[in-house]
Amino acid sequence: MSFEQASLLILLLAMLVLFSLERIRIEVIAIAGLLAGYALGLYPADQIFAGFASPVVITVIEILLIVQVLARAKLFDNLAARIASARPSNFKVISGASSLAGILSIFMNNIGAFAITLPVALRLGVALSIPRRQLVMPISFAALLGGLVSLIGTPANLLVSDALAKASGAGFRFFDFSYVGLPVAIAGILLFAIRVRQLFPEPDPVPATLVQGTRRIVVERRVPDASPLIGVRLSECPTRFGIKPHALIRGDNFVFGPLDQSVINAGDVLLAEGADTVFAGLAATQALVTDAHPDGLPPDFTRVETVVMPESTLVGSRVRSLEVFHHRGIAVTALSMRSSRIEGRFLDLQLSIGDILTLEGPHQAIAEALEESECLPLAPTVPAEPAALSWRPFALFACGVAASAVGLRPDIAFACVVLALTLTLLNHLNIRQAMADLNWPIIIMLAAMIPIGQAVASTGAAEAIAGWLSLILPVNHPLSGIALILFLAMVLTPFVNNATVAIVLAPIALEFARLGRHAPDAYLIAVAVGASLDFLTPFGHHNNTLAMGIGGYRFSDFLRAGWPLAVGGYGLALFLLALFWL
Repeated sequence: MSFEQASLLILLLAMLVLFSLERIRIEVIAIAGLLAGYALGLYPADQIFAGFASPVVITVIEILLIVQVLARAKLFDNLAARIASARPSNFKVISGASSLAGILSIFMNNIGAFAITLPVALRLGVALSIPRRQLVMPISFAALLGGLVSLIGTPANLLVSDALAKASGAGFRFFDFSYVGLPVAIAGILLFAIRVRQLFPEPDPVPATLVQGTRRIVVERRVPDASPLIGVRLSECPTRFGIKPHALIRGDNFVFGPLDQSVINAGDVLLAEGADTVFAGLAATQALVTDAHPDGLPPDFTRVETVVMPESTLVGSRVRSLEVFHHRGIAVTALSMRSSRIEGRFLDLQLSIGDILTLEGPHQAIAEALEESECLPLAPTVPAEPAALSWRPFALFACGVAASAVGLRPDIAFACVVLALTLTLLNHLNIRQAMADLNWPIIIMLAAMIPIGQAVASTGAAEAIAGWLSLILPVNHPLSGIALILFLAMVLTPFVNNATVAIVLAPIALEFARLGRHAPDAYLIAVAVGASLDFLTPFGHHNNTLAMGIGGYRFSDFLRAGWPLAVGGYGLALFLLALFWL
């Protein structure tokens, strides 16, 4: 093994570990790896930033711009109201919402499909009393499955198509992925819609006035006079009141000491964790009260739950520094956190992707703040656009999809759609603001990883890895090689994003095809499919991260719910690859 090959493999391994740990921002890791690759001599200077001009990256940017418009169109909100009035069964709602997410994901990125479908599904869930845990995970998984069907469904598909074009002169057509992806998506969505009610049974009924969800939240509340908590030891709070105390504040000072010796007094402030329904009950009985609105409630007062998206400007901020809310008179009254580390006071808590904030304040102010901070409301905060206008962005997007399907390059087709949306006549897209609102960390990561992925082939590392693996399995038999590539993609994707998996494995897949003297199409589709069968962890894909926070799932819930989909998807995909591509 040469120095370049060894250093590249060490660099890739280090980057994959750092990506999976989520301790450092992904764009920082990607840029650092890109520069390290140049320093190691893996590619020349004129190729360092070549990824930023890649048609794959340009297409992803265009899709993200279009999704911003589609998310505001509110076309499906009207549909949700009509469905709710028909009072369908839980299975029909779950399967219907999942199917909508899957269909949208065929034509846009997974996060966009999830973000558009989620508010609609949650509105139906509230109207029809469907537990949130039965809705959120199916939508997340359906968005991942829908991305299997088309060229633009996920960046991984675009990347393997680009690899095929460089290897053979022509990439995949728009719906080439559907031979494998469509049956896998349909089977996966139906299977999970059937199983989800057994996986997450309906919670015990609670009074309607207390229903605010079923997740654990962290709050800071004052103990008023005559509260039943007065005189209670902190150690007794979990059994008597169902809350876990983290801190007791008296006169702006922390009360230190063992929990069984710390007694709650009137006027104390309690930082505690528990189910949102429990805190709602304590508030209703005046056992704990909030001081968030000392001047009384505004006339247009509203309460909104919102999730911190991957591109949100709030990621890494502490509650006390959220001026986007504070200067508008909006109070952050509760926080559902992914992190289990709770130190200091409520204002000292630090936000991460997937955390859920409960906001209280003026209706319009919250709507403006959420738009500025790029957070996703779990219930609408602004009136929907008139229905007569909402169909136009979808019609333009459909034209772009049709143009791509008949052979026009996707980056050119969707550039035309973006241009049409920005025209004064339609004025659906403010290009300057939309560019500022893009998920730049993902785009930078994708562009920075492309030269590194190309180095896997140019340095001979792909040939070396394929040679090692050929000693384990008879890769000269196409089905064995495809089975191994599909397995490797599935093993990697729960820990790193699917674009990275595609970049790393595409050159290895091409080398497998060369060794076996087979057409590379099936091997590359196996990479794309395996990279999207990401159901086992909450951190492999941002959709799952968001679902964990919104639905209040545990890590084990993803393993328990996802392994049948992963195993079944692997077996069905392998059968379909053999049927249609060998």
